[in-house]
Amino acid sequence: MMALLLDTRLLLRKVKDLRCFTPKRNRVKEKWAATRAKYPPTILALQHFDATYGIQLGQLWPSVRVALLSERKYGALFNNFSHGAVLADLEAQGCRDFTRDTDTEAQPGPEQESKVVAEGESSYVSMKKSDADGQQLSPLQLSPHIKCLVFPRGDITRFKPAKPDMLGLLGYYLMDAASVLPCLALDVQEGHNVLDLCAAPGGKSLALLQSQCIGFLCVNDSSVSRTTRLKKVLHSYVPKQLLTDEKLRITSFDGTKWGEIERNTFDRVLVDVPCTTDRHSLMEDDNNIFSRSRTGERRKLPQLQVELLLAGIQAACPGGEIVYSTCTLSQNQNMSVVEQAVHLARENHNIHLQVVDVRPFTHMFRKTFHFAPDLPLGEMVIPHLAANFGPIYMCKLRRLT
Repeated sequence: MMALLLDTRLLLRKVKDLRCFTPKRNRVKEKWAATRAKYPPTILALQHFDATYGIQLGQLWPSVRVALLSERKYGALFNNFSHGAVLADLEAQGCRDFTRDTDTEAQPGPEQESKVVAEGESSYVSMKKSDADGQQLSPLQLSPHIKCLVFPRGDITRFKPAKPDMLGLLGYYLMDAASVLPCLALDVQEGHNVLDLCAAPGGKSLALLQSQCIGFLCVNDSSVSRTTRLKKVLHSYVPKQLLTDEKLRITSFDGTKWGEIERNTFDRVLVDVPCTTDRHSLMEDDNNIFSRSRTGERRKLPQLQVELLLAGIQAACPGGEIVYSTCTLSQNQNMSVVEQAVHLARENHNIHLQVVDVRPFTHMFRKTFHFAPDLPLGEMVIPHLAANFGPIYMCKLRRLT
């Protein structure tokens, strides 16, 4: 047997060596230049981030950079529709619900100032936390039903895959725990009509459904393939009786046109736009927005984001609220987009908006997340090795009556 193995190896070696006797015209040259990029998208993304975020974040960038290049941390969004001892099992493993483990000290008082878009300007001025008729704004309230469990700071234990219950519904959905914050900020109340304008892959839509108080939810994504994935997620977590047309509508329309489809309709609108998806861009070459073939698409992102946010603003009813969110650190895709959309809403559609202060979040959840300090508009979770969530940017707007 050993002799046969040696003979086989010798034969293979001779076959490989035969290439030197093959005429050059008949040899097949490996086309590595066409298949193996000299600078893969992940490297291009890192170079771009070093150049832009190094200036934008200053001394924070080196630590954020290390965290982005390290394994991300997940949270387990608890599925209230499933049955079983899932919550107890997760808590027994040392997990805690970050929405309940809050820091209530040193929160802004009732006189805390909020940011409001100045009339006729693209800059921001501050005024007391009141709405158009001078009434004090209601204090920040969190849905008691949205639960997201995380391992303690510094603990990088991975969650096990969720198991189905007796009805086939999975017990929890794994996602970046910071992605739950925009859903909490949306503050959905009993009977609200809610629009999730860019819903796929479905984690935030699922989080909104966990509030158990939505009157009607419309989930949309312009990509048909992503919408198919969204449907699979919802069917894996939500009972069939809640997926009826009376309670839920799933569509694949161009989100930028939503202001023409349903104007002044929704009490709450979530606009979680496509972006450079910083963490994915640094870790995966597949479907990477920094691929050279997608350069044009990447450069058009801010304009697309403005159009989507403007459509979301138009879809909200007067007095309704809109949360804009991304998973990028880019100022051009975050604050600049909000500023442009608010300006266009006022100038082109006579829609006036107030920026709702979500700074209490930075106090309540500082045990779990690291927040960027002193943002002039909105709030942002930044990655940190001890709490490697994010990046997630969010800004909340209210349509004035």
